[in-house]
Amino acid sequence: MKKGKLWTLAVLLIVSMVLAACNSGNGSGSEGETEGENAGESSGGSKTLVFGRGGDSVSLDPSRVTDGESMKVAANIFETLINFGEQDTTLQPGLAKEWEASEDGLTYTLQLEEGVKFHDGTDFNAEAVVKNFERWANGDADTFPYYQSMFGGFKDDEGHVIESVTADSDYTVVFQLKRPQAPFLKNLAMTMFGIGSPEAFEADSDGFGENPVGTGPFKFVEWKRNDSITIEKNEEYWKEGLPKLDRVVFRSIPDNGARLNALITGDIDLADGINPSDQATIGDDDNLQLFERPSLNIGYLGLTVTREPFGDKLVRQAFNHAIDKQAIIDAFFEGAAEPAKNPIPPSIPAYNDSIEGYEYDPEKAKELLAEAGYPDGFEMELWAMPVPRPYMPDGAKVAEVIQKNLADIGVTAEIVSYEWATYLEKASKGEADAFLLGWTGDNGDADNFIYALLDGDNIGSNNYTYYDNAELHEILIQAQTEVDEDTRNELYAKAQEIIHDDAPWVPLAHSTPLLAGSADITGFKAHPTGSDILSNVDFN
Repeated sequence: MKKGKLWTLAVLLIVSMVLAACNSGNGSGSEGETEGENAGESSGGSKTLVFGRGGDSVSLDPSRVTDGESMKVAANIFETLINFGEQDTTLQPGLAKEWEASEDGLTYTLQLEEGVKFHDGTDFNAEAVVKNFERWANGDADTFPYYQSMFGGFKDDEGHVIESVTADSDYTVVFQLKRPQAPFLKNLAMTMFGIGSPEAFEADSDGFGENPVGTGPFKFVEWKRNDSITIEKNEEYWKEGLPKLDRVVFRSIPDNGARLNALITGDIDLADGINPSDQATIGDDDNLQLFERPSLNIGYLGLTVTREPFGDKLVRQAFNHAIDKQAIIDAFFEGAAEPAKNPIPPSIPAYNDSIEGYEYDPEKAKELLAEAGYPDGFEMELWAMPVPRPYMPDGAKVAEVIQKNLADIGVTAEIVSYEWATYLEKASKGEADAFLLGWTGDNGDADNFIYALLDGDNIGSNNYTYYDNAELHEILIQAQTEVDEDTRNELYAKAQEIIHDDAPWVPLAHSTPLLAGSADITGFKAHPTGSDILSNVDFN
């Protein structure tokens, strides 16, 4: 799934000491009693994990956003009807303990866990599930962008795949579909469809993202924007013995080097967005351990087809020839990535390996630009991400390499950036000429990449390039409806051929994201979707 300014080391250390001395403030939500708390423990002897990350969340209502930093926190507050495996996307029981699909693929009946409470003390039941889906289905692309991507639209839209959601009994919920949808159960398992308290979101739907209420192992405590989010143990959690931690503090530290230093000095316990070049440093330190996140991502340069000259396929193909992907990987990924040629990673069964990627060929790029009517190039803006992401450790540096590659073919690119939430919002509105972004898959299905990111249905939500191909759309809808996996894979192979030729992206890399933590952390499993559930994490 799912898309600042740098702190100097000196400022970071000062802020860390201040936070350790007195961690109170005016964040949204309730105030946490965190005075005297350090990484690994608090003054009261409770177990506190401090998780350093590259950026702040946009919202803690996962249905309203698509960014990974929001999902990272939300996955521990909310629970989904169906879970994924610890480090894969196999389907496992969640809030639904079992489920059954009809032979025609149009009816799904889920049996729910009993005795589960939301954090506000209200009951989780079938009616709560119905109210969550009604809330999403009655929304729009601005409020619930991912619902549109995964379920084909909203309540009155022709493409909306869900006919109805009903409570058949207190703990039985029935989904009736208009047409079969092969990834339906995997869609239900995605973090953005975590079930929230109806009482809470009905009282304040817009404010729910700053005061989230789920059934998960941790409860929301407070949010200090661009600083930290604190969650604490749900003492009434329905899974016995969990969570093992008493508190988790998500600290926003945008600079990769500063985040690693905070880990080394013990100011934080766990850090994501580790530079591949720092593997040796971590490996040589007996106080640290390295974690690899199973790869399920794509980093890319998006070309907004509604902005000239990117409406011309020849220009887009020229950019694909102009950019030296291997040089980018060698410089910034230290072998922890492979060049991308398709919009889905090779770990997905539908990957079309027969496609030949665009070779790095500046002369060919110049020829294509001349054919398109730009023999002398043109001027443009190149948007660079302000935060490190799993699929791109340093967007600003990657942008500089691309800027030089484009200069070699006569294109003058001005690098611009914005604060992360603003960057995503403006890019989603088609305001960028070209933009660096990427995607970590949310359910392991090709549909979650190709349909979500490149279908016309999702323009304005996850399709930031505004690319729209009618033939592709027909294939993707057919692939959603088809339940035979071999047939689906053939359809997605054709879809990748169309996208390769149309070139709305320059696919850059599939990375193996790295995290590092204190050596005494146990039970941490980095999930390929980036939504790490921390209920089993503990300290030796």
